[in-house]
Amino acid sequence: PGALSLSLAGFIEEPERKYCFECATEEQCQEWVEALKRASYEFLRRSLIFYRNEIQKMTGKDPLEQYGISEEARFQLG
Repeated sequence: PGALSLSLAGFIEEPERKYCFECATEEQCQEWVEALKRASYEFLRRSLIFYRNEIQKMTGKDPLEQYGISEEARFQLG
């Protein structure tokens, strides 16, 4: 059976960098796409913000405050 592949290229920091994922089925390719989406910086940032807010609701304290980073723009919505 023929293999399917998923290729990523054109990274801003390293334009020559390329990744190729081989899949036996279309379903496997879709699983790779979903895994890559979940691993993206934006997904992780939004997850951090969500859980930060949940912890703050439960404890009344900002969990990032102890690290001195609670006011950084990257940890804010929008």
